[in-house]
Amino acid sequence: MLSGPVALEALLFAAGGAIPKSELVKIMDVSIESLESTAAELREQLASRGVVLMDDGAELELRTSAEASGLVRKLREAELTRDLGKAGLESLAVVAYRNGATRSEIDWVRGVNSSASLRTLLMRGLIDAQEDPADKRRIRYQLTTDALAHLGIARREDLPRFSELSLATDALERDMPVSGQPG
Repeated sequence: MLSGPVALEALLFAAGGAIPKSELVKIMDVSIESLESTAAELREQLASRGVVLMDDGAELELRTSAEASGLVRKLREAELTRDLGKAGLESLAVVAYRNGATRSEIDWVRGVNSSASLRTLLMRGLIDAQEDPADKRRIRYQLTTDALAHLGIARREDLPRFSELSLATDALERDMPVSGQPG
């Protein structure tokens, strides 16, 4: 069985963002007082590490420590200066020609995992991640205006062979398994 601080760290790491304390209380099946005590323990354990526990009163989140921010900045800059590569361009094309797509839809079209490509596209501001209106548990990626500007076009419909390729992606969607998820 995981100790409280270890369980909290795992949840916050897996979330990759802030989690409301009310949700953590339910998930961990503890009182708010116990959660606060666990958070204090975790904060102490992280004191000399590269991450810190952020607490705005309502949510908890793991973040890079101030001491490690320079190293992380170098990593991000290195990622942003690299060419998008074939995988990134393929993922961007799927999002563009389908007028938005979930990761599973992109993976299905490309035939491989697209997580790293999507992360790069998000970091560069070429796509946005939004809640999927069809299924609130999924994220739908959309082309940004920065992406349009980067591509030298004013609207999605100005993409090369837009009508033809949009029809082709629609046909692919009809061939997807019934659940709308890759099989």
